[in-house]
Amino acid sequence: MPNFKPMADGFKQILGIRFYTGDLKGLLHLTLRGGLIVVPSAPVLADLPDNPAQREALERSDFAITDSGFLVLLWLLFKRERLPRISGLRFLRGLLDQPEFRQPGATFWIMPSAEDARANCDWLNRRGLAVGPDDCHTAPMYPPGRLEDPVLLALVEARHPAFVIINLGGGVQERLGYFLRTHLSYQPAIICTGAAIAFLSGRQARIPVWADRLMIGWLLRSLHAPAKFVPRYWKSLRLVRILLASS
Repeated sequence: MPNFKPMADGFKQILGIRFYTGDLKGLLHLTLRGGLIVVPSAPVLADLPDNPAQREALERSDFAITDSGFLVLLWLLFKRERLPRISGLRFLRGLLDQPEFRQPGATFWIMPSAEDARANCDWLNRRGLAVGPDDCHTAPMYPPGRLEDPVLLALVEARHPAFVIINLGGGVQERLGYFLRTHLSYQPAIICTGAAIAFLSGRQARIPVWADRLMIGWLLRSLHAPAKFVPRYWKSLRLVRILLASS
């Protein structure tokens, strides 16, 4: 059998990003402390050399979680280290069961569209998490580069939620989260779980627990919307070269 090196507890620096390498229980405990928590996919990591604003947001986050199964596999192949994987979907499922997360007014959700907001909020309310229109913000189309959204900033400041969950696409949500992290007067947990809520509410392809564990969520998304996701995941192959160059 190959002699893989064990992964030390705590954090691991990969591509300049501080990745959490503990278990889900520890991750949920850390989340209660607040800060910017990013969940970069393989396509987002593959875009780092060409996107300085995205790189800045990821490098200056409090930490990232190992959502990308492709990153986990490549790290095992190239570095002979096992990265414990926690997907954004598993992370969100864990958060939804936390008493602190379920308190009235504790969460504020940033949605990609009014339709997504309605569907996602309906699903959350059916799960017993009271999320009303005042607990959501529909994001505009953000431009490339560093982001600013003073309207959103004022909303979050006024409501003072303990958790801000950003449900936007990878490459956007991290930059928005970094803007909030650097401009808010307090430190909530700013959680960039992207489409995870849409997998649960049915707005995107449903990903069962077994498929998430097998790291084939990308395949289900590609089968569900090939024109959208196949090119995106094809681009992630650049991550091979990026990781080799960082060795």
